[in-house]
Amino acid sequence: MATWGQVSRAALALPLVTEDGRSWRVNGKQLAWERPLRTRDLEEVGDQGEVICFRTSGLDAKEAYLLEEPEVCFTTAHFRGYPAVLVRLTKLRAPLLRELLTEAWLAQAPKTAVKEWRARHG
Repeated sequence: MATWGQVSRAALALPLVTEDGRSWRVNGKQLAWERPLRTRDLEEVGDQGEVICFRTSGLDAKEAYLLEEPEVCFTTAHFRGYPAVLVRLTKLRAPLLRELLTEAWLAQAPKTAVKEWRARHG
């Protein structure tokens, strides 16, 4: 189970990331944010506990997470057609947390920062 503190530390370990409450951005673009479920969401999927939303690199990546991690990742009608996945914080483990944050960062960070990061991390 991930905590908000773990999410924060993992996000802030990436270059240029800033935090505002439970929202993490790079270059002004959201990577991850707390996403309490709204009434319509609750009617659709029920109570999922604390939920965090992660930006994905595209709809194909979103679908892959939904298929590969169904106990952890889900979506709602509100996010249909939007490249982001909802995640049950109580089911999120460190390796997937790092993967989701890295993918979000690579999708949202400035191209020069991504190029520098890839040169260092392969």
